[in-house]
Amino acid sequence: MGLVHEIDYGTPASRSDKQVTLTVDGFSVTVPEGTSIMRASMEAGIQVPKLCATDMVDAFGSCRLCLVEIEGRAGTPASCTTPVAPGMVVHTQTSRLKDIRKGVMELYISDHPLDCLTCAANGDCELQDMAGAVGLRDVRYGYEGDNHVRAKNDGAANFKWMPKDESNPYFTYDPSKCIVCSRCVRACEEVQGTFALTIEGRGFDSRVSPGAHQLFLDSECVSCGACVQACPTATLTEKSVIEIGQPEHSVVTTCAYCGVGCSFKAEMRGEELVRMVPYKDGKANRGHSCVKGRFAYGYATHKDRILKPMIREKITDPWREVSWEEALTYTANEFRRIQYQYGRAAVGGITSSRCTNEETYLVQKLIRQGFGNNNVDTCARVCHSPTGYGLGQTFGTSAGTQDFDSVEHSDVIVVIGANPASAHPVFASRMKKRIRQGAKLIVIDPRRTEMVKSAHIEAEYHLALKPGTNVAVMTALAHVIVTEGIYDEAFIRERCDWSEFEDWAAFVAEPQNSPEAIEALCGVPAETIRGAARLYARGGNGAIYYGLGVTEHSQGSTTVMAIANLAMATGNIGREGVGVNPLRGQNNVQGSCDMGSFPHELPGYRHISGDAVREIYESLWGVKLDNEPGLRIPNMLDAAVEGTFKGLYVQGEDILQSDPDTKHVAAGLAAMECVVVHDLFLNETANYAHVFLPGSTFLEKDGTFTNAERRINRVRRVMSPKNGYADWEVTQMMAQAMGVDWNYQHPAEIMDEIAKTTPSFAGVSYDYLEKMGSVQWPCNEKAPEGTPIMHIDGFVRGKGKFIRTEYVATDEKTGPRFPLLLTTGRILSQYNVGAQTRRTDNVVWHEEDRLEIHPHDAENRGLRDGDWVRIQSRAGETTLRALITDRVSPGVVYTTFHHPNTQANVVTTDFSDWATNCPEYKVTAVQVAPSNGPSDWQVEYDEQARQSRRITLEAAE
Repeated sequence: MGLVHEIDYGTPASRSDKQVTLTVDGFSVTVPEGTSIMRASMEAGIQVPKLCATDMVDAFGSCRLCLVEIEGRAGTPASCTTPVAPGMVVHTQTSRLKDIRKGVMELYISDHPLDCLTCAANGDCELQDMAGAVGLRDVRYGYEGDNHVRAKNDGAANFKWMPKDESNPYFTYDPSKCIVCSRCVRACEEVQGTFALTIEGRGFDSRVSPGAHQLFLDSECVSCGACVQACPTATLTEKSVIEIGQPEHSVVTTCAYCGVGCSFKAEMRGEELVRMVPYKDGKANRGHSCVKGRFAYGYATHKDRILKPMIREKITDPWREVSWEEALTYTANEFRRIQYQYGRAAVGGITSSRCTNEETYLVQKLIRQGFGNNNVDTCARVCHSPTGYGLGQTFGTSAGTQDFDSVEHSDVIVVIGANPASAHPVFASRMKKRIRQGAKLIVIDPRRTEMVKSAHIEAEYHLALKPGTNVAVMTALAHVIVTEGIYDEAFIRERCDWSEFEDWAAFVAEPQNSPEAIEALCGVPAETIRGAARLYARGGNGAIYYGLGVTEHSQGSTTVMAIANLAMATGNIGREGVGVNPLRGQNNVQGSCDMGSFPHELPGYRHISGDAVREIYESLWGVKLDNEPGLRIPNMLDAAVEGTFKGLYVQGEDILQSDPDTKHVAAGLAAMECVVVHDLFLNETANYAHVFLPGSTFLEKDGTFTNAERRINRVRRVMSPKNGYADWEVTQMMAQAMGVDWNYQHPAEIMDEIAKTTPSFAGVSYDYLEKMGSVQWPCNEKAPEGTPIMHIDGFVRGKGKFIRTEYVATDEKTGPRFPLLLTTGRILSQYNVGAQTRRTDNVVWHEEDRLEIHPHDAENRGLRDGDWVRIQSRAGETTLRALITDRVSPGVVYTTFHHPNTQANVVTTDFSDWATNCPEYKVTAVQVAPSNGPSDWQVEYDEQARQSRRITLEAAE
């Protein structure tokens, strides 16, 4: 696990299957046609000096260090931009080349500061390395270059004397060390797609600039870290490296933020994390990252973390620190007492989409084996449960169809109810790159998100629909495809049930489903709907990506089925560049569903009523399993209010902040007699807890996460758990306290049990993951190396199923009292309820939730930008500041939900999806009015938060 620097080979101009043989420094080497000479040299074990070349970006050829001589050709071409040719004879080391390289390096060094011994990049600086590689020991030109004498400057504002930029909380920019290699500029353009950096000035005054004399923090930079990673000197350096020093070993692990599942090298000094570096061999991120995964890991060592168990008999009592043994014994006794007093079904649990597959598996096993019921649910209920139902009905499997690489083959990309630029930024960068290459984009969203128009991309069509009309719009798109005969008949006849298609086609062709009829309902011009439908059906490979703006509706499952109908009707299933792709929100939402976290399903999406499935677990666990589905989270809360549900184990979830209708959640929790919260921090749910069990971060445990593309990635422990135990160990100790005989020694043993009992995981083991890097389920005898693309030869269910998608208007309707529609979403720098990101420097970009409101609606209410406003619904009210913008349409308001002192879910109602109870977060009728400031409950909350923080700090001291 030593710290190994990855070798950059330079990027080829193009690649093909044809092989080319050439000679490099006397060695014969065979590489694909189009390979660069630099890469071919590396294949032969020959390293050519370089500064501007890196695998991250396309070849540039500006540094003039990688020059080579080719027999029969004049000059000294750059090896990074020159492709190989059959029979080519290349020399990388000649006296002529040595003189050129040494001269080039002298110019670089003569203009570079003389602080190599004290430089933060000492030992990790490519400029130093290359000076040594070319044998440079002295500089004939002296050391009087502009950058050397910068310290003597009198403070003039001339660009060449630009001081260090320390504005970004995570990295520093020292222009005096810039060698103008443009690697950072190219990384910003080619990898991230932000185009925030440029080269400013000329000659010796040339420097990288984040805009016209702007600081990094004030620029369009999104702090993804690509520029820092690309920089060959200490021009751009992580502040953590400056403070701690260079790392001495690294461990590859998986990010614990969104569902992209980026692989990182956690670079360490002892047990201190120095930096997270995106792993080039990570198949989900391909060496890229975002501000959260790259930099926002500070929560792991934040002083707010609770590291010792605590109990209290009443939620009005102060917390009391206890030993692990006392906390777990107390919990087990309380759960047994509750079950004896109120019945076996009076307790349950909630698994976490932030914990590993193995930990989630153990929680549902504890509930089924130890509690003796199926009262288990997960936060996936409130985000993507309609995905599982809708795709299960139409395709036969409850997950997306493609890998992330597939987008590189898409010709038309449809993004509906999602803003990947904010919620899934690493994948968004790949998507935007494909769009810049020529793919067409259709965005279906009430807001004008970054995907509609941003740097060098613009959607062909933006369907700015009224919230709650997804089904109507999707059916109108289908109406055009069917009535104009632009469906794929051959695909449908071969792969789907033709009679079901005919029934569906007759339904969507009805006049009430035409774009003209739907226009008045959804607010999207009929011609826009028609244009988008024709583009998707006729534009080549069509891929659909969707998010919570699809699922978090009363007709979320219906919309998912409507999306599947469109894909089948146009033949956009079963190959690269197409498919139906849910963009999962949390790092292990997919995995928590896979592991049997729903009350009606065992792992692998097998219904609890199946005798053969239950027999697998009954024989292994030695208990009789209940064949009836248990309670969902909303049912648990209802039953608690009614007095029949009394005990709850919540692992890694803050339902009081994340679930809808906060008042109802609070009432349910308050009615329980034993609430156990297992988490990192005293979250909002912990206000109603009787037991708090400290959790561990992803840095402190072994396990696996499963991302949005069904990719199973290893999570590796890089430091000891600060609370003493990984989460899987805590759940095991609780099970043992309940009298269940578990004795797992390592998460690998838990995965072996998962593989033994779950067909789609049958081929998965830690040894196999070490060998393969990662695999995508199904991984079994039929697909030993996993399944990047689903439904290639046929659907899992056999024939694809077309289902009628009747539009049923939500019960949440606007009127004179509540005339506006509220919808919610995320912002790039923050994550979900903010428990992690609010405890990092990411707060500099988003200190509070704001209410976006259209200028017309703001003017009607006498609102100015930044004013306090009260937002009120039938469920409750909250207060926040206004942000006046035309990103939202008139009649629509929008806010994020990252800060608990805003509590957006105080406003959201308890309406939910008809099939899954997924809450309807995206459609809430509200009124917005001026306010004098925070409401009374917010003032009280802030005071309680201050007191809680004080108590936590005193306990820590």
